[in-house]
Amino acid sequence: METIELRNTKEFSYTKKESLRALKTNIQFCGDDVKTIMFTSSVPNEGKSTVTFDLARSLTESGKSVLFIDTDMRKSVLVGRFRAKTEGKDEVLGLSHYLSGQKKLTEVLYATQIPKLCMIFAGPSVPNPTEILEKKYFLDLIEFGRQQFDYVLIDCAPIGAAIDAAIVAKHCDGAVIVIAQGMAGSRMISGVKKQLEASGVRILGAVLNKVKMEKSHYYGYGKYYGRYYGKYYGRYYGSYYGSYYGSYYGNYYKREDDEETE
Repeated sequence: METIELRNTKEFSYTKKESLRALKTNIQFCGDDVKTIMFTSSVPNEGKSTVTFDLARSLTESGKSVLFIDTDMRKSVLVGRFRAKTEGKDEVLGLSHYLSGQKKLTEVLYATQIPKLCMIFAGPSVPNPTEILEKKYFLDLIEFGRQQFDYVLIDCAPIGAAIDAAIVAKHCDGAVIVIAQGMAGSRMISGVKKQLEASGVRILGAVLNKVKMEKSHYYGYGKYYGRYYGKYYGRYYGSYYGSYYGSYYGNYYKREDDEETE
């Protein structure tokens, strides 16, 4: 297995660690039978890729081994975002190479400089992602992940834009919906929930992202559901957002930056 360098990662701040710990704890309390978890959203740019990757890193810091799989073979941005590169090679192999039968699993599976974190990138875009996700190769990959890792976190395409996530959901122990404030209406989010339920997957909860926190008299900054993590504004296409992750339990995760995410 080759090692790939992820060159655009940052250390977690104290507040980020605490917020991720809350999210991680909620997932762990879902039961030890929940190992394969998919993350999706209603529309693009709600932050699901960043949520999934940050959670993967947090789990490894707790001593858990994690396999991160990017199944968004329509419009993945992870290789470019992380400036991922293997030594002596220009191309990063990915899931589409494996599912199409061009490469073996061992050729598309990468170790990273983050201990206990392995990744499978999406690979080149393909015209038929739904079809190749239904191949036996994908089932073999999920089984491999269950046997070799403590957790398998799967980054899926937005289910409101493509049906791919519903195909993946059939093989997962749980699903998490990432919701960015102001980007999808309640009717669309409800539709995403119904599509996931129809696949038979257990919905573990939701992550609230890109939430603006207004000033108040509580230590000079906003509070949300009684949980205070401070206030931060990050760069996002020239505008600024306060960005937090949360769960149904009222925990919120402050991000240090707010780059484009799928």
